[in-house]
Amino acid sequence: MDMGLSGKVALVTGGSDGIGKGTATSLCAEGAKVVICARRIEVLESAAEEIRAATGGEVTPVSADVTKQEDVDSLFDAIAEKYGRLDILVNNAGTSAAGLFESVSDDVWRYDLELKLFGAIRCSNKAIPMMKAQGGGRIVNITTPGGKAPTAGSVPTSVSRAAGIALTKEMSKDYAADNILVNTVCIGLIKAGQHERRWETAREHNPDLTLDAFYEDMGKRVPVGRVGEAREAGDLVTFLVSERASYVTGVAVNIDGGTSPVV
Repeated sequence: MDMGLSGKVALVTGGSDGIGKGTATSLCAEGAKVVICARRIEVLESAAEEIRAATGGEVTPVSADVTKQEDVDSLFDAIAEKYGRLDILVNNAGTSAAGLFESVSDDVWRYDLELKLFGAIRCSNKAIPMMKAQGGGRIVNITTPGGKAPTAGSVPTSVSRAAGIALTKEMSKDYAADNILVNTVCIGLIKAGQHERRWETAREHNPDLTLDAFYEDMGKRVPVGRVGEAREAGDLVTFLVSERASYVTGVAVNIDGGTSPVV
């Protein structure tokens, strides 16, 4: 199936690892030219090399912190200078932060919202005028099923992700007439660097624990019996930004192996 993405220009924030890297790989495999951003340039450059080797595609790493407006401005200036357009924005930058309500400090609340919600707002504000000027575009905000159905001990992430889901629906209404389609993918347990860091911590108490065994144990909590692959999430995002999804906007799609209690 031709996704109609050849020659399109995409930006994936948080593109150096996990879901962002998987998404960039999927987009490159379909012929898109992809800019990936994150804070650490050395990790970005390594990811870009891996994506090029896997797909033969065009990948440009740009260091940027989406919590800083000046970084976002510089990022979009670089995109405009290199390509003169932007067809796809994937707002993926984020971390997992979860605790009981009374345990979460104001600083943690502020940073989580700055990164996940305001990061998406900043990038979207820069992308939308470019997309309007060229007759359309696609935006995907990465959120979680916890934004629909929070569990105990899930703040601030569940709140910032709920805001991201609401933002998606609102933007989809504002920009449908401009042919800018906005959707969100709600990510469940997917292999990523944050889980590998938890595995490394677990190995301090159990040095014989392998990463495969760690993921196998995590997968017991998932109805389909396994943790998802980053590329599986990337393939879903790629479909949503493709010409094959030209009648899809304002939706929140779970990719969680059936874990979420809500649709």
